[in-house]
Amino acid sequence: MINAVIFDIDGTLLDSVDLHAHAWQEAFRHFGHDLRYEDVRFQIGKGSDQLLPVFLTPDEVESKGKALSEFRANLFKEKYLPRVKPFPGVRDLFLKIKQHDQKIALASSARGDELKHYEQLANIEDLLEVATSSADANRSKPHPDIFEAALNQLGQNIDRKRIIVVGDSPHDAEAAKRAGLVTV
Repeated sequence: MINAVIFDIDGTLLDSVDLHAHAWQEAFRHFGHDLRYEDVRFQIGKGSDQLLPVFLTPDEVESKGKALSEFRANLFKEKYLPRVKPFPGVRDLFLKIKQHDQKIALASSARGDELKHYEQLANIEDLLEVATSSADANRSKPHPDIFEAALNQLGQNIDRKRIIVVGDSPHDAEAAKRAGLVTV
């Protein structure tokens, strides 16, 4: 029997992945790096700590990584966040999960304020036991930190073998596997 379901949010519950990719591509361009959309899109699901080194040298990450990441965050919030939409049926799915007395957690690389907005947008904030954001993890996916944070908040009495992770990317699957969790 499953005791809890941990969901990624971007691309899993919300139609936001392409918007994140466009924001990253635009931010890189603003800082002098013209990247192919497909290359950026493949990296979505990682936080900036894992995404920036894919496209920048270590010196560039050091010199402009923080500024680029902040620029992207502000750009996303202003230009792209208003266009994010929940996938149909998210609340109904969560209600069905709750009917089976299963706990629901979110484990996202999103910033805390962005995650709160997403919870409200999908109308699920009242159905969650736990919601972890980038502030809860030292490293983003594909590292397991965000799932470990969700597990810690769910409590020590939860058996990892009775938890399912639902995500949309290879980064979600790898992070879940590293945390000893089953993915869908």
